[in-house]
Amino acid sequence: MRLPRTRKAQRRTAQAIMAGCVLALLPATWLFTSTGDRLRTMTDVPRTDVAVVFGAGLWNGEPSPYLAHRLDAAAELYRAGKVRVLLVTGDNSRAEYDEPDAMRAYLTRHGVPSRAVVSDYAGFDTWDSCVRAKKIFGVDRAVLVTQDFHARRAVALCGAAGITSYGLGVAEPHDVTWYAGGARELLAASKAALDATVRPDPHFLGPREHGVREALGASSSRRP
Repeated sequence: MRLPRTRKAQRRTAQAIMAGCVLALLPATWLFTSTGDRLRTMTDVPRTDVAVVFGAGLWNGEPSPYLAHRLDAAAELYRAGKVRVLLVTGDNSRAEYDEPDAMRAYLTRHGVPSRAVVSDYAGFDTWDSCVRAKKIFGVDRAVLVTQDFHARRAVALCGAAGITSYGLGVAEPHDVTWYAGGARELLAASKAALDATVRPDPHFLGPREHGVREALGASSSRRP
């Protein structure tokens, strides 16, 4: 690769590089500005009927450590009475890989009644999960449970899908996995901005499901 020789060419090259850097950072800037003060902690998250828990991978059929931490936070929300229903959304594209059922099993082992857990088996990415929560499960308002580095993207995309949401970001040690997740978010921000602009249908849409409504009804009938 030959470097520009003239001062004018060098200036144009520098300007092009700077413009490229600005364009690359625009999606990440949009995530921060569009989510504002929508991130919450366990103590100040508002009471909401539904929490959406995003999948984060399985290890030998069990939730990965990051996914287990999300589920622990969701179970704590439920036990504290902050939410009434947990919508677990993840990948079930292969017979041998079933995130939602693994998430449900983990939650029930940790004290959440099965009737309070609703499964979305086609949450293949964050956008799909948000759109399906709105269009398929009828969720209008939710707490989104994920890792801290993913929370803003989840809130922004659910907002674009029509859901008023608050992000509950689970803190993790700043190890190699955490830094890798943060770096991935910079790349994912561009796709998120495109999804929020174009608003494509998810991979699978299908008919309306009434699991969330039925779970909320069952919760109301059990109140004293």
